Order: sequence, then C-alpha cells, then structure tokens
Amino acid sequence: MKIKEWIQRAREGFHPTFWVANTLELFERLAFYGAKAVLTVYLAIKVGLGPQVAGSLAGLFSGVIFSLPIVAGTFVDRYGFRKTLVTCFSCFCVGYFLIGFAGLAFGQTIVDAIGKTPYVVTVLLLTAVGGSLIKPCIVGTVAKTSAESVRSLGFSIYYTLVNIGGALGPILALQVRENLGIEYVLVMSSFTSFLLLVGTLLFFKEPEGGGGSAGGRTLGRVFRDMLLVFRNARFITFLVIFSGFWIMFWQIFYSFPFYIIEVLKFPKFELLETVDAWTIILLSVPITALVKKLRPITAMTLGFLIASCSWVLIANSQTISVAIIAMALFAVGEATQAPRFYEYVSALAPPEQVGTFMGFAFLPVAIGSFVAGPLSGWLVQTYLKDSFQPATMWYTLAAIGFGATVLMVLYNIFLVKRPVAG
Repeated sequence: MKIKEWIQRAREGFHPTFWVANTLELFERLAFYGAKAVLTVYLAIKVGLGPQVAGSLAGLFSGVIFSLPIVAGTFVDRYGFRKTLVTCFSCFCVGYFLIGFAGLAFGQTIVDAIGKTPYVVTVLLLTAVGGSLIKPCIVGTVAKTSAESVRSLGFSIYYTLVNIGGALGPILALQVRENLGIEYVLVMSSFTSFLLLVGTLLFFKEPEGGGGSAGGRTLGRVFRDMLLVFRNARFITFLVIFSGFWIMFWQIFYSFPFYIIEVLKFPKFELLETVDAWTIILLSVPITALVKKLRPITAMTLGFLIASCSWVLIANSQTISVAIIAMALFAVGEATQAPRFYEYVSALAPPEQVGTFMGFAFLPVAIGSFVAGPLSGWLVQTYLKDSFQPATMWYTLAAIGFGATVLMVLYNIFLVKRPVAG
C-alpha cells in the first residue's frame, strides 16, 4: 500500500476521538511505566519496606490493575467512556501522589502514624482500582471509533503507542530520579495524570453508542458470565499455564532492578528496563510475519521457550552487555507469542461467549503479577541479600519458564481437541 493511500485510509477510517484516546493512552502508559520502573526500588529503599514486602506490594498493584477490567467494563456500559476515563485519571492523579507522599519529608509524620505497610497498601489499591478502568475505556474507544476496514490498523496503532509509552516512561523516570529524587517520579506520574484528566474534559467526545445507558451489562450479569467461563476447564487451564510467561515478564520490573544495581553496579537501572519495549517496537512486525504460518499454540510455545532462554543467558554471564542482549531476546519471545494469544483466545471461545472470553485475556497478566511479586522478593532476599548467588536467581526463573513451556506442549497434546485456525 502506498503511503498516500495509507494516510487517506487513516484519515477517513478514524474518528477524531480515536486519536484523542490513543494520545491519552500514550501518556497514561508513560506515567504508568515511569512509576512501575522504580516502584519496587522506591518501596524497598526509600520507604524502607525491604525487597520482600516491596515485591509483594508491587505484584499486588499490577495484579489488581489487570484483574479488574473484567468487572470495570460494566462501568463503561453504565456511565460511558468519558465519565469512566475522568474517574480513572482522577484516581491516578490522587493515587500516584499519595504513593510518592510516603517518600516525601513532610509526609513522614502521617505515614508513620498510620503505619508504612498499611498506608502503602491502601494507596496502591486506590491507584490500582482506578487504573483498572483504563483498559476497557481505551480498547473500547479504539473499536468504536475505527471503521471496520481499518480496525486492525487501529489496534496496531494502539499497541505501538502502548509500547512507546512503556519505553519512554522509564527514561523520563531516570531523569526525574537523578535530578529530583525517586519519590518525585511518582509525583511526575500524578501530574501527568492531572494533565490527562484536563485533556479528557476538554477534548474527549463520547463515541457514538459508547455506553451510558441502563441497558449495559450489570455486575450480576458479569459474574454469571464469569461462572460460565470458569466452568470451561480447558480455557482456564490455558490461562493458568499462560500466566507462567507473565511471571517471567514482571521480573523485569520487580527483581531485575536490584540485580542491575547490586550485581552489575549500574545505577541507571531504568535504561535496561526499557530494552524489552524498544525491541518490541522495532521487531514485532517482522517477527509476526515470520511466524504467521505457525499455528497459534505453536507460536506461543516457541515464544515461551525463547523468553525462558534469556534468563539462562543472564545467569551465565553477569555483564551489562549480556543483560541487554538477554532482555532483547526476551522481547523476541514476547513478540513471537503476543499477537497469536488474542487470536487463540477468540478461536477457543464458543461463538456466543467471545466477548466474555476476551474479557479474561488480561487474567494471565494479573495472575503472573500476583505470583511474580512475592517471588521476586524471595529471589532478591535469598540470592542477593542473604547469600550472593545471582546466577541461581535467574536459573530459578528459567526453570519456571521451561516448566511453563512443557505445560504448553502437554496442553496441546492432551487438551487441544479441535484445530484452531492459524
């Protein structure tokens, strides 16, 4: 397709609200991954909770964000995209600031009076609950403001901007941390969320048919649909196995920063955290083209295997250059499996339950975070603090990845009974 033709299709196929929503998503991801890049280090060192508690709380934070979109979609149905986005950015604005408040000198009296752990748990949950609203809002807006002929392009633009935000967020976080202090990274995310709130109020227009009616799905209906999904043992088994990939992924933000600081002696840990996102941006399209002829289940299993090998690479050579190569290799694994995951989930769902099944697509991300948080705390405490055995930390993580790969193979052999188009 010629560039002029592509631009013409984009101009005609996307409503102006599409571009507003994707701009909001870009900066929201920038704020989220900026905060995420430093969160475990901030909670462990600046707030003083230690790596075990910090890892668990970071896992709780992301786990809640990615487990609630199933329910959060009902608020979009009932109140519309615009009001839900306003609520989301309001919660983010207040929540990020209150997380940073725990590290600010003038906040210590209040935080100590409440107790550091109870205070942090409360503000993390507030931020996460509000943040869970963003996914159904933006994804739903992209779907409703894209013509059918360019809808796949619309989601490609959305996914690219998500990764750009994920790549730029930690870099900006580094600048703020070095010039102002790590606690101000959270303040920066709060200020960004405030600007997003203002931007939503000024520029975001409710998409046609975008919700706000009493005819939307009720919470009762959502829970009934959830019960139907949980009765599908094949699907739930797949989601649980697939969470193994996300247990590995979240270590980039939970345990990898401590390794960079304490083993590699590289203080700019945020830069190495961005390697995955930059690699995804550069290689996702060619990798998708390379594996497009593979069946989805085969591509996903291959992605698991490649990502698992990255941790073996780090374990065998503890240098900055190898860490960068390993993170790029992990991203290759991610790019190999990610596009096929949604294809497989939609094909696995019964025709009358496709929407409900797709709502569960974030569940492995949530399960992975809930497990990865406490796991990272244990790995850092055991193999970096109590005994200095960093290689064992990564071999342990690689074993989890290889175990999940084997389970994917067994799942394919014993539970995949009908062919999935690929």
